[in-house]
Amino acid sequence: MYSVGLAYLLWFISGCGALGFHRFYLGKIPTGILWMFTGGLGFVGAIYDFFTLGRQVQEANFRNALYDLPRGRKQHWRYVHDGDTRIIRDKETVERTILRLAKQNKGILTATELALEANISVDEAKKNLDSLVSKGIAELRVRSTGSLVYAIPDLLDADAPLEDF
Repeated sequence: MYSVGLAYLLWFISGCGALGFHRFYLGKIPTGILWMFTGGLGFVGAIYDFFTLGRQVQEANFRNALYDLPRGRKQHWRYVHDGDTRIIRDKETVERTILRLAKQNKGILTATELALEANISVDEAKKNLDSLVSKGIAELRVRSTGSLVYAIPDLLDADAPLEDF
């Protein structure tokens, strides 16, 4: 977690932002190098940083949180503003995403639908769905069109005709 106080301290130590130490601290290496060689873009960028450093720290913390996601998790991010901007995160496992999608789709889903919704690769989606098949939670079915779908019997629509399979 980056600190606003430390960012301002580094801004001050680096000649009021001219050397860009604060940018290196926030992981903005290319612009840190640019600030170092141009004196904070002729000091205009250094002054800009003075007024926006708090927001830059929040963005760096947000970016850092995104890279720290555990595998198999999907993150929903949203900003809440009530005087102070905060980051709120709701975690959803891939398995929960599968069940939610299957419920929305009357018990049927494909690996590409899961990959799109869970923000994972199609191969990883297929692996997760095949894992549920091996546990007996889902079934692999072939539609009359030849496409593969995964069915979760507990969530299948009882009124839907089975002629598509």
